[in-house]
Amino acid sequence: MGAVTPDAFVRVAIKPQPAGEAPSQVPAPQRYTEAVSSSPVMEKADKCHVVMYPSPGRAHLNSLVELAQFLLRHHSCLSVTVLISSPPHLLPVITPYISSVSSANPSIAFLHLPSVSLPPSLSTAPTGFSDNPAMYFEFARLNNPNLHQALSEMLSASKPSQKPKALVIDFYYSSAAEVTAALHLPTYYFHPAGTNPLAAFLYLPTLHKLTTTSLKDLDGNVDIPGVPPIPAKHMPSRMLDRSSRIYGHFLETSTRLAESAGLICNTFEAIEPRAVKAISQGLCVPDGRTPPVYCIGPLVVANDHISRGDCLSWLDSQPSRSVLFMSFGSMGVFSSKQLTEIAHALERSGVRFLWVVRNPPPDDEIWRNLAIKSEDDPGMDAIFPPGFTERTKERGLVLKSWAPQVAVLNHDSVGGFVSHCGWNSVMEALWASVPVIVWPLFAEQKLIRAYLAWDLKLVLSVAESEGGFVTRDEFAGRVTELMCSEKGREVRERMAEMRNAAREALSEGGSSRVAMAKLVDSFKSGMMREEE
Repeated sequence: MGAVTPDAFVRVAIKPQPAGEAPSQVPAPQRYTEAVSSSPVMEKADKCHVVMYPSPGRAHLNSLVELAQFLLRHHSCLSVTVLISSPPHLLPVITPYISSVSSANPSIAFLHLPSVSLPPSLSTAPTGFSDNPAMYFEFARLNNPNLHQALSEMLSASKPSQKPKALVIDFYYSSAAEVTAALHLPTYYFHPAGTNPLAAFLYLPTLHKLTTTSLKDLDGNVDIPGVPPIPAKHMPSRMLDRSSRIYGHFLETSTRLAESAGLICNTFEAIEPRAVKAISQGLCVPDGRTPPVYCIGPLVVANDHISRGDCLSWLDSQPSRSVLFMSFGSMGVFSSKQLTEIAHALERSGVRFLWVVRNPPPDDEIWRNLAIKSEDDPGMDAIFPPGFTERTKERGLVLKSWAPQVAVLNHDSVGGFVSHCGWNSVMEALWASVPVIVWPLFAEQKLIRAYLAWDLKLVLSVAESEGGFVTRDEFAGRVTELMCSEKGREVRERMAEMRNAAREALSEGGSSRVAMAKLVDSFKSGMMREEE
């Protein structure tokens, strides 16, 4: 990549697009300093400027933007710039979202970094990042020169309110710490998945020293301070094989977590007291210092701008607490065989359901053959048991790909939730006091399941085979248990109690509000770890 001039760094204001229209061309760029000089928000002398730097993709951008919105809701003294480093093929996915946020939140600006040359595996494949997570780390390193130039320009701004006090990054962009160290800018990590997984990440360097065997080859449980014993094979999937490239990235990032100015967590102390205590006492980093942990959650962003779609209208016609909502995240996909088994289970259970379903993965042989025969998307009816849709049409609705999850969970008709055990989804269900069946699929979800289902007994869980398959008998049994049994009622009561604890944490003087105030004070101080 050639030399990059300051003019290449732009703060882009994207106008909202009318519904149904494609995003327009990005407006003519401005230098960052030119853009902020005309901003009434950044002109205010008492503003504390924080930069957030998400890794590519809508989900990672969402997480940090929601953090920004959450902080700004409680601390108007902040202003936030979000750095966008997504490759060109991902911009159509995020541009409408950026437009919406820009129009609704004048204290959040977006700065697009120049494009970098992508490896061949990413330059043509729109799913390259999800297919090869190691590329997130590689892409971050490619962007470090751009990041350095952008932050340098911000730090040289003439007005103090324009100079950033801190950089907030996510797990995959840990190499940004090399840049911020050179610029003496404090770096904070945002961890959206709770403190049990965070404890595991912090403890990974210690585990690496204790054994030369990969976790996938270990029998028995792994003991991590503050975390219930967990089978080694249920640790976060990217930690399992120490010979893999991704393991090396995770090990490096886990070390950098402990070197940061602070760890921001989407959780609250009452739901994870042991993990929070273990991290805070330094037990997860026995050979070094542990940065402050700020438990400021739960971060639940209301769907204020979501239009009422077909699914919400359908829910309006259903009895109170009668519908089982099923959604498995933006990356949760099942084989054709598993989808058929789920359909059999739903029919057998007799419950009302709203099911968000995605096509099977491209390498699914049954789906691939169906697609070849139809020369198009064959549709879910080709996978479901014959007549399933017709027989369940009075009590079930199947949606392709997406539903407004927060709005659905808060609808009076929803009485249960089946989730992939993503932490954000569990927090959204908790906030709505909806009982949950967890079905972990990847990443740290089995570790979260070990705590929430087996230790805390806050949720129910499916029992899967060694290969991850769940039978119709097993799933139908869990559904009936949640929706129709005394055990399900007890889970609902425990969820309601924890919901009350969450709301107390976010009330005036609550633990999360106190942690948030401490975090903002830390931002304002602009102090590096070694200066503290």
